[in-house]
Amino acid sequence: MLGVMPTEEAQQVAIEAGLDLVEVAPEAKPPVCRIMDYGKFKYEQKKRRESSKSKHTHVKEIRLRPKTGAHDIDFKVKRARNFLGQKDKVKINVIFRGRENAHHDRGREMLKEIILLLEDIAKVEKPPSMDSGRTMSTILAPKV
Repeated sequence: MLGVMPTEEAQQVAIEAGLDLVEVAPEAKPPVCRIMDYGKFKYEQKKRRESSKSKHTHVKEIRLRPKTGAHDIDFKVKRARNFLGQKDKVKINVIFRGRENAHHDRGREMLKEIILLLEDIAKVEKPPSMDSGRTMSTILAPKV
């Protein structure tokens, strides 16, 4: 706190300190100024702004059918692993059509198998269950 002083004198004090004279409140009478490193101030402001923005987690969806082959399931598990690595949630759907509706047990087995394959990096947020008449799903969230 240096008190009230002429602008030229305040600028001289700032130059001697190797800092900048920054006007903080121009509408005040007299205007309020601060002697500081302006570059450092702007950098810290930017860091604070960026840290307040949190990454929004998305829900990525993987769709399967009861007839989906083992290789295709492995490929989709690999994609799910990638999504979980990016801190996104994964919703895995098994969609039943026509006569496949009689084989809900096959869909539940597929989901349990996928959960076991991903248990090292994911936790079950919603266990396998029938959502609508034709869809069975589960939701996996990344382990923190």
